[in-house]
Amino acid sequence: MDFSTQDIKFLPGVGPRKAELFNKELSIFTVEDLLRHYPYRYVDRSRFYKIRELREDMPFVQIKGKFVRFEKVGEGKKMRLSAMFSDGENILELVWFRGVRFVTDKYKTGVEYVAFGKPTLFNGKFNLVHPDIEDASKLPPPEKMGFQPYYNTTEKMKNHFLNSKAIQKIIYPLIGKLEAGIPETLPAYVLQQFKLMNLTESLINIHFPKNDSNLTKARQRLKFEELFYIQLDILRQRKWREQRFSGFIFSRIGKYFNEFYSSHLPFALTNAQKKVIREIRTDMSSGRQMNRLLQGDVGSGKTVVALLTMLIALDNGYQACLMAPTEILANQHFTTISEQLRGINVNVSLLTGSTKKKDRESIHEQLLNGEMQIIIGTHALIEDTVQFKNLGYVIIDEQHRFGVAQRSRLWIKNEHPPHILVMTATPIPRTLAMTLYGDLSVSVIDELPPGRKAIQTYHYYESKRNSLLGFISKQINAGRQVYVVYPLIQESEKMDYRHLEEGYAYLKEVFPNYMISMVHGKMKPAEKEAHMQKFVTGETQLMVATTVIEVGVNVPNASVMIIESAERFGLSQLHQLRGRVGRGADQSYCILLTGVKLSSDSRKRMEIMTRTNDGFEISEADLQLRGPGDMEGTQQSGIPFELKIADLAKDAQMLEIARNTAWDILEEDPTLSKPENRMLVLQLKKMKTNAVNWSAIS
Repeated sequence: MDFSTQDIKFLPGVGPRKAELFNKELSIFTVEDLLRHYPYRYVDRSRFYKIRELREDMPFVQIKGKFVRFEKVGEGKKMRLSAMFSDGENILELVWFRGVRFVTDKYKTGVEYVAFGKPTLFNGKFNLVHPDIEDASKLPPPEKMGFQPYYNTTEKMKNHFLNSKAIQKIIYPLIGKLEAGIPETLPAYVLQQFKLMNLTESLINIHFPKNDSNLTKARQRLKFEELFYIQLDILRQRKWREQRFSGFIFSRIGKYFNEFYSSHLPFALTNAQKKVIREIRTDMSSGRQMNRLLQGDVGSGKTVVALLTMLIALDNGYQACLMAPTEILANQHFTTISEQLRGINVNVSLLTGSTKKKDRESIHEQLLNGEMQIIIGTHALIEDTVQFKNLGYVIIDEQHRFGVAQRSRLWIKNEHPPHILVMTATPIPRTLAMTLYGDLSVSVIDELPPGRKAIQTYHYYESKRNSLLGFISKQINAGRQVYVVYPLIQESEKMDYRHLEEGYAYLKEVFPNYMISMVHGKMKPAEKEAHMQKFVTGETQLMVATTVIEVGVNVPNASVMIIESAERFGLSQLHQLRGRVGRGADQSYCILLTGVKLSSDSRKRMEIMTRTNDGFEISEADLQLRGPGDMEGTQQSGIPFELKIADLAKDAQMLEIARNTAWDILEEDPTLSKPENRMLVLQLKKMKTNAVNWSAIS
């Protein structure tokens, strides 16, 4: 049997209708897909518990005993069935809220059954709610039952009797057929190097492990395989790109760079900035096309690194462009860079959706004849009408706001691909960076410019709101500005959080003498920009907003960030928002305002935020608390994969080992043409069936 191609509809107990559900609900089409649908947990069925042994924190347990009596409690929809179950020593209550008639008709008093479920404590007594009941005489001996797997399903599947148990019954006969052996997917030398279980044994033990040790070994092997192939795919694409595309050689450091560095640099560079500039210079002069990710916390000085490296492009006779996700951020970059270049003969321009037709035509002409050396803009830069004479260097800021396809349109404006630098102020955990941006080289600015004061962060409960209002007033009277961020735009029946519009009205009432801006995502772009601009220029003292201000606005005079219902935000988002203040020389503050009732995760987030300003520490903690989410998917990385068993938060070490292994193999055999590596090519082809190759873009 070829598991990789056999349709699941031909399996006993499946058929066309159930196969269609597997297809639509879980994307399971073949027998191999089904075998790769791993259990999400296991229950040890090898031991029976006594009722006296039950504890509240126990997982699922099984108890052998007899029903003593059944009793219906309540009426109509509120009726439940209560059954007293005895193990010969003590009594345990079993409860059903649904299927009451079915239970009373099926089970008899005086017959030995096994009750299986999770113990819960109610009014000081343990019970099992909706337990599984099985006839004790029909079960194999405990030592042969081992671990019972549980599989993810959907509501729709359950409605058609495809629950976890049904999936288990479909998979169990397949396990017998596996014992004949199935083709291995990892080379023998890799299995030997890391003492990994073979694929046949791994699939048997991931579904029906006999013991903990076998389950651990199976998991390790399957996790390694998954991470290894993702990294092999990424690194192979990287090598392909390096071989296919040579890069412009920027060998000169000339008048533009030297003049700016010696006479116009606004502040001394940090060691981290110098290190990053050296890394970029090395790439630019290597003859390879640069594809580099620059990570730096808010305020770490990425813009000056961007400018200095753009001047290297100019020194070598090439044009440079910087693309930002919003007009306000593009305007900001343009203003900053123009000011810093004052006195140096460099032609810089701004191109956004708001640029007038006449100015636009002039810019297009200057870009085409090479007079325009640096262009800063938004999505307007990727329009077909925008053509360059010799674009040598592209910088993309806050790159997660752009899809891969959008970025590719900048790439193709040259016959020869330009050097690419993508920048983000969102610190990315190392494991995520290796996976999402594994085909990029990574640079990190991990220190703040000297003299910059660390933002002081405090966690306030709602009850301290009045004292907070006094603090706001004091800050504004001292000439500072304040952000107040809300998680909602309109009232939601399901949520009792203070929302934006109510907050705006409340602040107008409390502070009638202050000017207040309000910004949210449902505003028209022009209206939003106008309100933001008022805050930027100091016309308004308070900015009431949703997270639309997470990326962009740079207001050195803003010294206070108040985040309402802070428990609703993730760590990385809280950190991004906090980074909107602390841009000037004054002491800045971030106040996290929450209700009193907080989950343990929310408490952890508040504790981490008040303890550290280190974006990388925060991003790692966020990954641990929330998991990687959708990891920005195909849209961002161009690598369509789904993790079925590995966990980027927990398997960081294994990911590193898998990546190093993949790298070593490609160094020795770049085309994977050696006989022992042929299986690797076959597996990669399998992975590619739904892929779009955007690897050459970033």
